[in-house]
Amino acid sequence: MSGRPVADLTPEEASRELERLASEIAGHDARYYQQDAPTVSDADYDALRRRNAEIEARFPELIRDDSPSKRVGAAPAEGFAKVRHAVPMLSLDNAFDDDDVGKFVERVRRFLDLSGDADVTFFAEPKIDGLSASLRYEDGVFVQGATRGDGFEGEEITANLRTVADIPEKFRGSRHAGVFEVRGEVFMSHAEFAALNVRQAEAGKPIYANPRNAAAGSLRQLDAEVTRSRKLNFFAYAWGETTQLPGDSQSSILEAFSDWGFKVNPLSTKVAGVADMIAYYNDIAEKRSGLGYDIDGVVYKVDRIALQNSLGFVSRSPRWAIAHKFPAERAITVLNDIEIQVGRTGALTPVARLEPVTVGGVVVSNATLHNADYIAGLDSEGEPIREGRDIRIGDTVIVERAGDVIPKVVDVILDKRPADARPYEFPTVCPVCGSHAVREPNAKTGRPDSVTRCTGGLICAAQAVEKMKHFASRLAFDIEGLGDRQIELFHAEGILRQPADIFTLESRQRAAQFDLTQWEGFGEKSVAKLFKAIDERREIDLPRFIFALGIRHVGETTAKRLARGFGSFAVLAETAQAALSGDMGARERLEGIEDIGGVVAEAIIQFFGEAHNLEAIDALLSHVTVREEEALAAPVDHPLSGKTVVFTGALEKMTRQEAEAMAERLGAKATGSVSKKTDLVVAGPGAGSKLEKASSLGIEVIDEDEWLARAGN
Repeated sequence: MSGRPVADLTPEEASRELERLASEIAGHDARYYQQDAPTVSDADYDALRRRNAEIEARFPELIRDDSPSKRVGAAPAEGFAKVRHAVPMLSLDNAFDDDDVGKFVERVRRFLDLSGDADVTFFAEPKIDGLSASLRYEDGVFVQGATRGDGFEGEEITANLRTVADIPEKFRGSRHAGVFEVRGEVFMSHAEFAALNVRQAEAGKPIYANPRNAAAGSLRQLDAEVTRSRKLNFFAYAWGETTQLPGDSQSSILEAFSDWGFKVNPLSTKVAGVADMIAYYNDIAEKRSGLGYDIDGVVYKVDRIALQNSLGFVSRSPRWAIAHKFPAERAITVLNDIEIQVGRTGALTPVARLEPVTVGGVVVSNATLHNADYIAGLDSEGEPIREGRDIRIGDTVIVERAGDVIPKVVDVILDKRPADARPYEFPTVCPVCGSHAVREPNAKTGRPDSVTRCTGGLICAAQAVEKMKHFASRLAFDIEGLGDRQIELFHAEGILRQPADIFTLESRQRAAQFDLTQWEGFGEKSVAKLFKAIDERREIDLPRFIFALGIRHVGETTAKRLARGFGSFAVLAETAQAALSGDMGARERLEGIEDIGGVVAEAIIQFFGEAHNLEAIDALLSHVTVREEEALAAPVDHPLSGKTVVFTGALEKMTRQEAEAMAERLGAKATGSVSKKTDLVVAGPGAGSKLEKASSLGIEVIDEDEWLARAGN
């Protein structure tokens, strides 16, 4: 369906397509903005957004609450404090050819109601491929720095930004009174990127795919000294909250930035009209390979601030600016091999090993092949792509490099295919740990999911660090002092490989296998405190234990329902193993738990069907006692039993988690979004879109005090 023209879609097909696009784009946003590990090129990502916009334009009544057109970036990553942007950090619409630029200029003139001979001056600048940052200055002194995040809330990375030489601690010259947020792009030069990857390889650490990922990864270090060791750069080009602007145009404000001590891209300039804009674009494209840093297009902005204010914003982007993206660059080479890499979530990703070829001035020897379907020549709906041509080892292929991100194999030249080339057989076992690799059924399409995943979650070395972080996290075992940094260090040093290893740290230290008190950053008191925190978690409630295992699709709420439904871990494990052996009654019992359908049940069955996982659990249970659930059946006579409740805004007498747990105990169902199925919304201060939607649907809304009264507390 994803390849069908939008004009041919029925409303039902369009609705399913919008649902798929919302999910797929959200996944790409998380990998790009949170994990610094994009899996598609800019061109492919832009194509997904364009299709979403086209469908929404034809079917405006089907626009979803989670539509990509309403969203910028992704939620801030865990591990950092959050910063609420006083002025949102929005993204830009894209132009992909000269006609798009002409249409943009015409829209600006039409909106401003300008006559045919009235000029509009634009400010043009290269579009840096880095990480957006907002720098808050108070009376000219740098006080706080944050990432874009989801556009409304970002990660607080002040200490790391202070290590960037291009970011001044104070405004140079006469100070600016009040607040001024300078915004721009943090990036890494090609030279520093190459040097960093040499250092990473020598240290046995993963190398970065491109300068953008390297810059983002450097800024997200929990230790600012690591960031300091990597030379980052910054170009200022915009602003957020401000007491007063130092000019009346984009160009004059950037001149002020330069006077204050910021670096402004020297290739930025004013242009008038479409012809000048295209000429500037072509000039920058010619200079691109020699700049020494990555750009993926140019940006045009209406220069006068008064006109920007008149034009305003639409959805997730301003009307007064647009990004003119560079097209993808291609080359032809030979596919020598296909290698499977296992990611930190267990996804098996095929990588093409290519005969080295220059694409857009860069030598490419590796490229992504996405997944098993892509290699077979199918899209996510099972429909043919590339006219049904599959990809085989030995093929002569076309490689595309778009947006300076990840090269990909886009097509096959069939008349050059070797006679002995055979269809590629995607592995059914994990190449890292030997566990089964499966494709989950997709409940929406009825087809296997596009991603193949390793089921050895507890023992797979490729997933170990992320699984251990989850295991020790606040909603799981909640081990104080065993945070992300400690887990990464302990894993790198070889003393943590699976959850049971946490509970033998102290005994192994006593046996003189290692001495944490001699490690940098540790001392006798901190080590003793860590061991004490671990000992305090040798008994744990069943819901937390189930959640800590990191079973795919089993979040906090699902873990609670499984605990309530089975009462003990042993019964849950026995039921899952019985279902694996073909016991339909056992499968039905799993699927009969509230909100656990076929997909979640299958993930649970696969997890408990993996011998490696069972061995890791047995090792863990030799150190940990799981407190079984008592009869926690919901009081059927309580007025809230069976109700669907949404909590929104800031609760003042309890945390959101405590409120949701209370609802569960009373037999209610706590969900995160408002729909026609919602019975009650509990709204605290700062409630926003959920409150508005509840009002529009006529759903009852109460405050926290009324909730406590109804709950009987």
